[in-house]
Amino acid sequence: MAEYVYPAIFHTNEDGSFTVTYPDLPGCITEGKSLANAMYMAQSALTQWLEYIIDKKQVIPSASNLKSIEVTSEEFVNFICVDMKDNRAVKRTVSIPKWLDDKAIEAGLSLSRVLQDALKDRLNA
Repeated sequence: MAEYVYPAIFHTNEDGSFTVTYPDLPGCITEGKSLANAMYMAQSALTQWLEYIIDKKQVIPSASNLKSIEVTSEEFVNFICVDMKDNRAVKRTVSIPKWLDDKAIEAGLSLSRVLQDALKDRLNA
């Protein structure tokens, strides 16, 4: 898992909503109706932007120094942090008793999904 932290500029709009941009990430822009919504949307936009760049095997830019970012009186800067998980599927060989496999098939369960859910629950992930 990789952690990324970028400064985001929050611009307060006349209607009380916010427009969020990232000075280091061209085209990464989002909006939120409230500050809480804008924070959520900023994290989502950052995640999607990074996923795209990683998928295209492009270089991820470095984050700017907070002191180098200039803002107007209607703006403020806040750091946004995301943890990027590698969601690529991996094949693993597992063994279960035949009777349990039969029951899973009978119930229409996906063993991959059951294993993922169980691991997430056990690891609090």
